[in-house]
Amino acid sequence: MSTTLDVGARARLGWAAADSWTMTRRELARWARRPAPVVVGLVFPVMMLLMFGHLIGGGRGVDGDFKAYLVPGMLTMTMAFGLEATMLSVTQDLGKGVVDRFRSMPMSSGAVLVGRSVADMLQSSAGLAVMTGVGYAIGWRAHNGVLPFLGAVGLLLLFRFAMLWAGIHLALVAGKPELVQAVQILVWPVGFLSNAIASPGSMPAWLGTAVEWNPLSATATAVRGLFGNPGGDSWAAAHAGLLAVAWPAALIAVFFPLAVTRFRNLSR
Repeated sequence: MSTTLDVGARARLGWAAADSWTMTRRELARWARRPAPVVVGLVFPVMMLLMFGHLIGGGRGVDGDFKAYLVPGMLTMTMAFGLEATMLSVTQDLGKGVVDRFRSMPMSSGAVLVGRSVADMLQSSAGLAVMTGVGYAIGWRAHNGVLPFLGAVGLLLLFRFAMLWAGIHLALVAGKPELVQAVQILVWPVGFLSNAIASPGSMPAWLGTAVEWNPLSATATAVRGLFGNPGGDSWAAAHAGLLAVAWPAALIAVFFPLAVTRFRNLSR
């Protein structure tokens, strides 16, 4: 009996994986037809990095080489931005009835969201590669070797995955493309009320404390440590690795089930 159940569970898992990959290929085909949004998504973070690194100059309260502080911060900020493409895709599919057509087909109900999330993570990985290359081109270096470097990349992608599911849930709540821009504005306080480009020590005490406990700040500080770049000396900075896992885990625990439940209830 248990063997039969195991075979059935594996079959359902394989079916869901195949459906999710089909939806991922659909998103990749959209990239081929409309490459401009993808290119803009890759170029915009690079422009921000060059702007803060060369036009605006050094960050407040940062000792030593500002690039060593800035590049990990900008890599982390990149993981928070660019969600509007995924959010727009979700709302456009809702508005055009595409989701309803998929839901009427014999396919896994969650494949649409999983496919969209896989495509987003692929683009985010490409963005990280481009930003890292630009960082090396302007003189930034990671000093701790390959394994810590890969650990930092893992934390960055974990943070992106958490932000992604928050964005998907908000898109499902918004329901319309024209509302996405208003919702996307919520990302900006998360990005700029952080230690990505300035040290919390240079801020008023109350603001510096809030900045240090920002989930983005936790990931930025943790990846700085893994890259061998400067960090901080507060409790949050000393335990940044723990917080860089705990914050995304908490966000995923909240928004993943909310998004899945919202998606399942759309046609009810």
